[in-house]
Amino acid sequence: MAIEYREWRDGDDLALLEIWGDPDTAQARQFRGALAVSSNGRDGSPWRRCIVAQDVIDGVGIPVAAGVVYEASLHPERLWCYIEVARDHRRAGIGASLLAMLRREAEHAPSGVTKLRAKVEPGSAGAAFAESFGLAPIQRSRLVVVEPGALRLPVFPAKDDGGAASGENAGSDIVMDLATGSVELTDVVGRYYTSIHGWDSPGVLSVGQVQKLFLDELTGAHGAIVLRAQPESAFGAGVAPTKKGRIRAFAVSYAAPADPDAAPGTETAGPETPTDVFVGHEPSLDADDAAEAVRDMLALIAYQHPVMLELDDSMTALRAAVEPLLDRGTARVAGAETLVVSD
Repeated sequence: MAIEYREWRDGDDLALLEIWGDPDTAQARQFRGALAVSSNGRDGSPWRRCIVAQDVIDGVGIPVAAGVVYEASLHPERLWCYIEVARDHRRAGIGASLLAMLRREAEHAPSGVTKLRAKVEPGSAGAAFAESFGLAPIQRSRLVVVEPGALRLPVFPAKDDGGAASGENAGSDIVMDLATGSVELTDVVGRYYTSIHGWDSPGVLSVGQVQKLFLDELTGAHGAIVLRAQPESAFGAGVAPTKKGRIRAFAVSYAAPADPDAAPGTETAGPETPTDVFVGHEPSLDADDAAEAVRDMLALIAYQHPVMLELDDSMTALRAAVEPLLDRGTARVAGAETLVVSD
């Protein structure tokens, strides 16, 4: 086996797919798309270095492995790194050589950032490789499905201000639909995302970035509800408040991805297909208030239909609501966990 290393060239993706076959993990499926021609980052694309390892047989080089390191505009404090080696060429030092080369390339990143991070599945070959080269977990993420009725619905007080909201309308000033383009929603979503990523800062997020990442039509976002604090009057009891209470928790729902083989007008998701949701809270709430707000929100959105959400270990309030459900069997982990590892 004679291994040579070179920069990525157009067409290498097709050659490698023939050798690699189907991806071993969800992380491999995601990051294969990052393998591309190297870029200096001067044309608006991120700085990237991509290297291919080829096995030279009878003077012909056959790509068998590749690795990439690149800058990210979101979470800019580390560089993303991905390496994949064909199954029959593993444990031959190819991955180690690619990692050493990528680390040398990282020293020339325009941002000056050299720390690497990657996503791996626990127990996988990628996880073992990362551990052997000093990349340790900095975060764990799980996809969790919460079954219908897993949490008791919250009880909201009826209004007693002479208004019409009472009985079945109790809580109408607390639980509200909100447009995904709302500035108020965008603000709290952006600050929440930043607050739960102290382990890997996303940097300063603009309103436009938050919209593009979480609330734009292209993300699949198609609805949002918020749980507000009880509105209070600035003029004392008995006087109707003129302002809505501030947002305590939010839930953004996302449409199921379209099936390219489905007939026009047919629904992709069945009645028991979990709805993908992003649940969070106002970051300034104290721990108990945040946990209560998130639990109430989850009870509302999962009252009749299952929901699926991403649960990072850094999401303290959401963990407080979901982990007891996992213990009771009214929620379940869907698929394998994901670890973010870094040097």
